[in-house]
Amino acid sequence: MKKFDVGQLHKSINIDGVDIGENYQPYTIAELSGNHGGDINKALELIDAAAKTGASAIKIQTYRPDTITLDHDGPEFVVKDKLWQGRTLYELYEEAHTPWHWHEALFARAKEHGITLFSSPFDKTAIDLLEDLNCPAYKIASFEITDIGLIQYAAKTGKPIIMSTGMATLAEIEEAVTAVKDAGGTQLAILHCVSGYPTPIADCNLSTLAYLHQYLDIPVGLSDHSLADTAAIASVALGGSIIEKHFKMTNDTTSVDAAFSLDPNEFSRMVSAVKNTKSALGEPSFRLAKSEQDNVAFRRSLYIAEDIKEGELFTEQNLRSVRPGLGLHPRYLDELIGKPAKQTLTKGTPMKLEYVTQ
Repeated sequence: MKKFDVGQLHKSINIDGVDIGENYQPYTIAELSGNHGGDINKALELIDAAAKTGASAIKIQTYRPDTITLDHDGPEFVVKDKLWQGRTLYELYEEAHTPWHWHEALFARAKEHGITLFSSPFDKTAIDLLEDLNCPAYKIASFEITDIGLIQYAAKTGKPIIMSTGMATLAEIEEAVTAVKDAGGTQLAILHCVSGYPTPIADCNLSTLAYLHQYLDIPVGLSDHSLADTAAIASVALGGSIIEKHFKMTNDTTSVDAAFSLDPNEFSRMVSAVKNTKSALGEPSFRLAKSEQDNVAFRRSLYIAEDIKEGELFTEQNLRSVRPGLGLHPRYLDELIGKPAKQTLTKGTPMKLEYVTQ
C-alpha cells in the first residue's frame, strides 16, 4: 500500500507524560459529553467515577450553543434522528454543553484524582479558554474535521491532536492531516468513527481502522458509538491504540448521550478487556512460552506398549506413539516396525534406538 506523506508527524504521541501508539498499552478515554445534564455536581461525580474505572483520560466538550450553531427553528436546524428527533440544534446544544465557568473546577477535580482531562474545542475562543487552563491535548470532533481553520488553530498550540473521522471521506481525512502538518503540528492521532447514535455493530467497518493504520503510519484508534464494548476490543486487535467511549453514571437513562454510553462497571470491564487484548497480541514467536514449558514432557513419543522378548519384532501393537514425551521421537515409528528387539523390554519403557537390533 502506498502511504500518505505525514511529514513531520510522529509515530507515537505523548499526553501528560503518557506515550500512546502501537507499542504501548491502549489509551482509554471516558467521554463525558453532555451526560452531566447541566448539573456541575453531576459533572464532578462523573469525573470521580471515571477516575476509578482505570481510564487513561477523561474528555469534556468546550462550546456554547451560539459558538456551534444558530438559534433558529428552520427545518435544517431541526434534528430528524430518532434519538433527538424534533429538537432544534440550539436546544440540544444548550442542554448538552459544559458551561465555561465550570471548566476550572473540572480540571481541578481530575487533577485531584491524578487523571488527565482534556477537551474537544469547537471554535477558536474555546481553544483560548483551554489554553489558559493548560489543557494537555485537543480532540477534533467528527463534525469539525472539515473546519480547517479550527484544526490549524489547535495544531499551532503545539499540543497533541486527536481527530475523529465520522462521515469523512479519505480525501477529507487527508486534508485534515495536511492542515495539522501545515500548522507545524508533530503529534496527531486519528480515530476511526461512525457518527451514528448509536452505531449498529454492522456499520462499524473496523477494517477502515486497520487501513488508516497502514496508510498514515501514525497512532490510530476508535471513537465508538456502538453498544457494549465489542468494537472497542476488536479495534485493538486491528492496531488501535486509543479507544474513546461515552461515559454515564449507573442507571442513567435520561442524559443526552445515555443511550450509547457505558456506566462505570461497563467501562471498567472494557478497560480491562482492551488491555488483555493488547497483551494477548504479543509478537510473532515460536519459542516456548513460560506457561507451557512444564508441558513439553507430555507431548507424544514412542513407548513400549506390551512386554517384548529379546529378538521379538516391534509391531504397531507393542510400540506406540503415546504421551508422555520422554521416549524416541514419533518420526521413527515406521522405521522401527518389523525390526527385532535387542533386549527384553517391559511395558511402559520409553523407547530408545539402542533397543533395536540394526
